[in-house]
This record gives sequence, C-alpha cells and structure tokens, in this order.
Amino acid sequence: MSGFDLSGLTASFGGERVIGPLSLTVREGEQVALVGKSGAGKSTLIRLIHERVNRESSLVPQDLGLVNALPVFHNVFMGQLDKHATWYNTLTLIRPFSRNRDEVRELLKALGMAEKFWLPTASLSGGQRQRVAIARALYRNAPVLLADEPISALDGPMAHLVMALLKERFQTSIIALHDVEMALKYCSRIVGIQDGQVALDESSKRLTASDITSLY
Repeated sequence: MSGFDLSGLTASFGGERVIGPLSLTVREGEQVALVGKSGAGKSTLIRLIHERVNRESSLVPQDLGLVNALPVFHNVFMGQLDKHATWYNTLTLIRPFSRNRDEVRELLKALGMAEKFWLPTASLSGGQRQRVAIARALYRNAPVLLADEPISALDGPMAHLVMALLKERFQTSIIALHDVEMALKYCSRIVGIQDGQVALDESSKRLTASDITSLY
C-alpha cells in the first residue's frame, strides 16, 4: 500500500479542536506538500496520518526523534529496527554488520555527512541532525514518506539536494513545508491547511506562489 484514503481525522488539545474533522485521499505516486502558517495543524495532521499508516511510512518528525548518546550510524540504523530480530539489533549496537555499515555510509555520503558516521549525534549542528533523521527515513525505505519541515535548518543548496533526494527515493510522500517555492518545485500537489481544515487542494502546476501565500 502506498496510496491511502483517510477520513474522520480529528484532534483536540485542552478541549479545543485543532484538526478536522477532515478527509484526505493520497494516491500512489503523489507527492503532497502541506502548507499553511505555524499553528494551522500541519504537524498534528502528519502525526494523525502516521498513526493510521505507521508501518507503511518513513517518518521525519519535527523534533527529529534522535538518540543523542548514540552515534550517527545507530540513529540511522533505527529506521530498520523493526525489520530485524532483537539479537540482531543488540549485536548491531556492539559491532554492526558490514552490510548495514555500507548501506548507512552510502546514505550519509549522499547527504554530505560520510565523515560523521561514528560521531555522537549530540555533537552535531541543527542542520546535520536534520540530515541524520532524513537518512533514517531513507534507510527505513517504507512506501510512504511523512516529513514535518525536513529542510527547516538547511541552507539553500543542501535543502534542494535533500528535497531532490526525497522526491527520487519516495514515490509517495506528504511533506509539511514552510517554503512555498520548494513546495511548488518538488511536490505534485499542494494541500493548504488553515484552522485545522483543508483550505486549498490543487495540482502544483495550476498554482503560483501568490495563490498559496494567502494561507499565511
């Protein structure tokens, strides 16, 4: 499954409804950008979708969900923890198999971070940490990517490199983005969220940046 049809998505905090009820159908091969101002409900929506399609998705949460005490390699390897037996994962903590080392090294190389392989994740900059979370999602290699502001800490050239890599590796994706130009360039469909509801849903080809900025 890499397309899905979700209905009745709702979320409330402190008695206040922040999302929905809304429905979202994503077809296989669609690359969807979620746009809208901070607090519109994009992060909550990503989390709700992840709860529904958990095992089918590679997730890049906004808080990244990294284990600071572990090296970069182990944080990336976590993308496949549920694909291996406990003994395998325990052994990997002590002495990783060469196949896994090589796979992770290739991903880090593609993200310009090969030299960070054994560094503790706590020692990295914000942009480097973001790339570790992206490498973990790539390593998981699930049918669907769910990413919440995955390029917020990256400079222009690196942000473009990452978005191009995600577009190439994941056929189907939902990515929350602040950058409207990035959304139009790398995603095939724009879904605008306003006050927890879908306020815009259109093919990228039919939109310009000014069509979207009204949501902000």
